[in-house]
Amino acid sequence: MSQDKKFYYHPTYEKQTDPTLYKKLDCPNDWIKVESWNNKNFLNINPQAISLLTEEAFFDTSHLLRASHLSKLSLILKDPESSDNDKFVALDLIRNSVIAAEREFPTCQDTGTAIIIGKKGEQVLTGVDDKEYISEGVFNTYQKRNLRFSQMAPISFYEEKNTGTNLPAQIDIYSEKGNEYHFLFIAKGGGSANKSYLHQKTKSVLNPAGFEKFMREALQSLGTAACPPYHLAVVVGGTSAEENLKMVKLASTGYLDHLPKSGSEAGRAFRDLEMEKLIEGWARETRIGAQFGGKYFTHDVKVIRLPRHGASCPVGIGVSCSADRQIKGKITAEGIFLEQLETHPDKYLPSTVASPTAPAISIDLNKPIKETLELLSQQKIATRVMLNGPMIVARDIAHAKLKEKVDRGEPLPEYFKNYAVYYAGPAKTPKGYASGSFGPTTSERMDPYVPMFQKLGGSLIMLGKGNRQKIVTESCEKHGGFYLGSIGGPAARLGKECITKVEVLDFPELGMESVWKIEVKDFPAFLIIDNKGNDFFVNRG
Repeated sequence: MSQDKKFYYHPTYEKQTDPTLYKKLDCPNDWIKVESWNNKNFLNINPQAISLLTEEAFFDTSHLLRASHLSKLSLILKDPESSDNDKFVALDLIRNSVIAAEREFPTCQDTGTAIIIGKKGEQVLTGVDDKEYISEGVFNTYQKRNLRFSQMAPISFYEEKNTGTNLPAQIDIYSEKGNEYHFLFIAKGGGSANKSYLHQKTKSVLNPAGFEKFMREALQSLGTAACPPYHLAVVVGGTSAEENLKMVKLASTGYLDHLPKSGSEAGRAFRDLEMEKLIEGWARETRIGAQFGGKYFTHDVKVIRLPRHGASCPVGIGVSCSADRQIKGKITAEGIFLEQLETHPDKYLPSTVASPTAPAISIDLNKPIKETLELLSQQKIATRVMLNGPMIVARDIAHAKLKEKVDRGEPLPEYFKNYAVYYAGPAKTPKGYASGSFGPTTSERMDPYVPMFQKLGGSLIMLGKGNRQKIVTESCEKHGGFYLGSIGGPAARLGKECITKVEVLDFPELGMESVWKIEVKDFPAFLIIDNKGNDFFVNRG
């Protein structure tokens, strides 16, 4: 073995200048002190500063978006190649952000798992377990605001209970040089988290034909359950599977945007801009679009190339969805700082809005469900509808509870036969309103229940987000059912403007997972699966 090479440290992730615009938070003067010892300046931080920064970070990112994200939505409205459905979704998402910015209704009803990444300078002193104070900040935000508790604690292997605090959070703290403390706060909903994939590939994928084939198949399978248009991240390589997926998450938040644009023999990470353009083109060629057909399946694509072991080639894929929720923070000698998000999203609304070429079909849900089924049977796939009247809301645990009843020989409740079922779970209701943020959840999780329930006369009209498995299409054809796709993302607008009444109907002990009965007005949706075996995501042009 050659001994010619001498050691020289090459960081894989080269530091770049941070262009982020920050705002300063108010805090007592004695919370941050600079103290000198042994010719070094140490930053002594009162741990309450960490708690305050965390609380404000998750409050802001639950209601506000980055200006760069809103600008991309605005571009969809201006692009003559955008489909009517692209524009309809983009406009609804901007309108949603305007409502969320009022700080009552969060952007999405799934206010997410709190994920915090800290980079603590070796000359930063807190004297405590920082994770405790970060957790306190998460606790305070989710208790005080109209957010949702989504974290389930395992009581036994099969039994779970909601923690009622949205804790525990995922907290990772790294040590680095210096006397500053930097943070990235992420609110990650289940829909987009579930669209993180690790593919253990080999060298055979690292050629133009092989990678294109792999990537086109991956895009098709990605689907719309995580609320596109997506910020898509693709990471190729990594010294471990864990490293790869960690970089997928960071890339999806824009955290790695300023990596170098070329590699090196020492193995530095870099962004491949040419590959980003290619994948963006392949994404547009899927014609999935912004959920219901068109051009804008993705806003953008970030491709990160990493060094790898010669016998391993991990490829990670992940997304940040329409609720693009992440925010940077830092504590320095100058104070506590938080990334400035866009507080006036209304400026991204167009002055005039063109009407879609095809008007929506109005559906009165007060009529017997048989009449609604007959009306839907007359419509084509991808038809836009406006729903008015009562619906049932049920998701994962409620479906499991109903199946347990059926398995015991009990009948399926009449409400599941007489009403459309909406897959959703609300955030807390602001004072003076009928509902909190109340957007759809991923429909695919309910797929296993559909054949059984439809055979018993239930679930004949389903409403949720994303594509379904083949068993749902086959069941709808056999039993005369339909699946409507709701726009994933505009939960604040749906909660404030479209849902007029909410009441618990069954299983109140399940909290947000209870069975609810709601009243809606002008609730937008699209016909995705019909009673003839057609599925938009399979049969689209």
